[in-house]
Order: sequence, then C-alpha cells, then structure tokens
Amino acid sequence: MSRTLTGPEAAQELSRPARWLALAVLVLAVLLVAVDATVLGLATPFLSEDLQPTGNQLLWIGDVYSFVIAGLLVSMGSLGDRIGRKKLLLCGAVAFGAVSVLNAYATTPEMMIVARALLGVAGATLMPSTLALIRNIFHDPRERSLAIGIWGAAASAGAAVGPVVGGFLLEHFWWGSVFLINLPVMAVLVVVGVKLLPESKNPARGPWDLASVGLSLVGMVGVVYAIKEAASHGPSWGAGAAAVVGVAALYGFVRRQFTLAAPLLDMRLFRHRGFSGAVLADLLTILGLSGLVFFLSQFLQLVQGRQPFEAGLAELPAAVGAVATGLVAGVMARRFSVRSVVAGGLAAVGAALGVLTLIDQSTGYPLLGVSLLVVGAGAGFSFTVTADVILSSVPSEQAGSASAVSETAYELGAALGIALLGSIVTGVYRGFATPAGTPADVASAAHESLGGAVEAAGALPGEQASALLAAAQDAFTDGLRVAAGVGSAVLLATAVAAWFLLRGQKLGDTVEH
Repeated sequence: MSRTLTGPEAAQELSRPARWLALAVLVLAVLLVAVDATVLGLATPFLSEDLQPTGNQLLWIGDVYSFVIAGLLVSMGSLGDRIGRKKLLLCGAVAFGAVSVLNAYATTPEMMIVARALLGVAGATLMPSTLALIRNIFHDPRERSLAIGIWGAAASAGAAVGPVVGGFLLEHFWWGSVFLINLPVMAVLVVVGVKLLPESKNPARGPWDLASVGLSLVGMVGVVYAIKEAASHGPSWGAGAAAVVGVAALYGFVRRQFTLAAPLLDMRLFRHRGFSGAVLADLLTILGLSGLVFFLSQFLQLVQGRQPFEAGLAELPAAVGAVATGLVAGVMARRFSVRSVVAGGLAAVGAALGVLTLIDQSTGYPLLGVSLLVVGAGAGFSFTVTADVILSSVPSEQAGSASAVSETAYELGAALGIALLGSIVTGVYRGFATPAGTPADVASAAHESLGGAVEAAGALPGEQASALLAAAQDAFTDGLRVAAGVGSAVLLATAVAAWFLLRGQKLGDTVEH
C-alpha cells in the first residue's frame, strides 16, 4: 500500500525523473479541461441548429459550466487539501469523462444546460488539484516555475488541439462527438495517475464545513446570475433578488471563515499584496478576453464562411504564442521583474484586442492571425507568472485552497465576461433590421442568434435570404467589435493596476525544505 505524503515529504520521495513524469500526468488533466472549453465554441453553430436554443439558452449553455465551477472551486480545493489531492483528481477525472457522454447525447437545450452544469461540478475537482500537486511535488522554485509554465502551455495546447480535432470531427460526425474526445484522455490520466502521482494533503486538516460549501456556491452563482440577467435584460426584480442573496451568502461565507478553526478558505491569504494582485489580474484578464474567445469561432464560421476544421486552424496562433511565452515566463520574471512581465503581457493583449475593433467580414487572415498570436503571447506571460506568484505566496499545506482561489478568479472572470461581453454582442446583434417582407416567425428566429439567422434564411427565397443573412452577419460583427473594444479597455486598465499591485514582488530562488 502506498504512503500518503504531506507537504515537503512528497517532494523528497520523488526522484527528479519521477517528478517530471508526475507532471506529465497532471498535464493530461489540464488538457481534459482545456479541450472541453474550446470545442464548445466551435460546436455552437451545429448545436444551435440541432437543439434550437433561444439566445438566452445559448448563453446559459456557454456559461453555466463556468458558473458552477466558480461556485465550487474553493470548496473542492479545500476538499483536496483534506482527503488528498490525488484522490480528488482521479475521482473528478472519472466523473468528467462520464458527464462528457451526457453532454454528447443531450437532446434538448435544457438537458444540455444541466449536462454542462454537472460537468462544472466534475471540472471543479481537476484544476485546483493539479496546481496543488505541482506546489507539493516541485520545491525548487526554478523547477516549479518551469513546471507551471508547462502546465500553462498544456492548457494553451489543449485550446489549440480542441478546435483542430473538434473541427475534423464536426466535418465527419455529429456535434456531440466533440465531447467524446475527453474519454481517451481521461482513461490514460486515471490508469497512469494511479501509479505515478504521489498523494498529498494538509497534515493539519480539519472537517470539511458543509455550511461554508453551501454559502460559497449560493453566493457565487447568485452574484454571477444577477450580473448576467442585468446585462442581458436590464435591471429587474429577479436580478436584484439574486444579487442580494448572492452578496449576503458571500458575506456570510467570509464571516464564517474567520470563526472556524479549519476554514474552507483562509482569508488571511488576501493580506499578501502579491497574492491579491495576481488574483485580481487573472480575473480581469479573463473577463476582457472571454467575449472574444466565445464568439470568435462563430465569426470565423458563420460570418467569414470557414469550415470547422479551417476555423480551428485559424485559432492556432493564440495557442502557439501562449505556449512559447509560458515556457520562458519564469526566466523573464527573474531577469526583469514580475510586474514588468505581467503588466507588459496584459498591455500587449489589450493592444491586440484594440486592433480587432477594426475587423469586418472581409478582413484578411494576416490581421487576425497576428492579433491572435499577440493575444496568446501576452496571456502566456501573464497567467504563468501570476500562477507562480499565487502558489509561492502560501505554505505548501494550503496549496489546494490557493490554487482554488486562482482558478475561481479564472472561471468567475470567464462567466462574467461571457455574461457581460456576450450580452453586448447579443444586444447589438438583435438590433438589426430584417429585410422588408420577412415573415414574423423567421425574423424572430433570426434575431435569437446568428446560428438561428443562418437556419431561418434557408426558408426564404434566394435574394431575400441573402439580404437577411448579410444584415445578421453585419450586426454580429458590429457586436464583436464593440466587445473587443471593451475587452481592450479592461486589459489596458488591468495592466496599469498590475504594475502597482505587483510592485516589489519576486519569484523565489531557494529550494524549500
């Protein structure tokens, strides 16, 4: 029977080759999540045609995964600290694979929303566990920086592999097949992980406080839902009530953590300026980027007329940039400074998003490709260094909680970005005028989503169909340009904030014992 290792003991038990083999297993878990997140955007046009969701349901399909995972990450990170990060990771991987099958065979929009929510529950177990295990396996800061760079590069590679493989599958099979590519990755992860990964947990663990779990979930989902509803439909009593409930639950969560001997999340972590600054930078960066990520695949396919596989290849430069810079980010942060690398990366992303405000249906690929390459390179610098700062700011026994905070910022930023920027795109899109003589039911379907417009145009005569489709494509592009402009402003402001918040922050150089 294998021993359960806690804290530095885990690293001492592993030889150098074994550490890197263990990292290879953790990379599979990252690929599992990254591939799933990217293939959804590529499959959206096909999913829309088959399930015929409303515009609001389509947004829920896109962001309910992030809502649930954001609400549960802190709880799952803390659970891994208590029961064992390896155990939680492997159980979560099995669940993730099983629920992927449910996503693949969803037959209604409501079933798809529920399946995505369940996938969020499983996904919440994976990312905090991988980062926490890296923190406990690699105690040499330089090795850990490289390991985090590889971890981040794997996420970017997954973002690249997902659209390419997904595009191939979409051209040869039905849209549900893109979710089934999770299964072989999950199987390898579980089989190999059982043998290679060391177990680690917090030696001073206390009970898992279920009241805190409930407060965290209700609070996060309530606040994000309120923002989404207000952004989509304007202020309403329902959105206001959700906001009140969410804020009250989060306030109760924070108060409760200060009273517990073994809190679900040690709130004292936020007293560290570097930790808080890195978390805030991650949240705002993803918020600014998420609208582009969610709607770009639709633009490439439904506006510029690319096939799914070609659209997947078109998005590759972002992943290439992120992989390249992620691997050297730690070295650059030590040579120059943490704040210059993070702020510089964010400013580059903001500038690239600003360029995308110039796109239209006829924009050539060189402009898109270069912009995506810069977006990926800047994000690779920023996310790799902030992840390193967050992990190195806490004791190894709290790695799960710290990792969960980092991932919560990421997922909350994604949910808020899709809700806010997605609602901007949708709001601008729905304002387009349909050609004269368009039947009311066709016009209504066309205003729900761009995929709905493509489908609705098929019921009209040739010239009228072309006019309807052209109007819908122009409106969608207008919305995407506005979202890119807002995202650019958010990223540039975040770059300025990171410059001040990360002042004096350094990455470690000495081996921990």
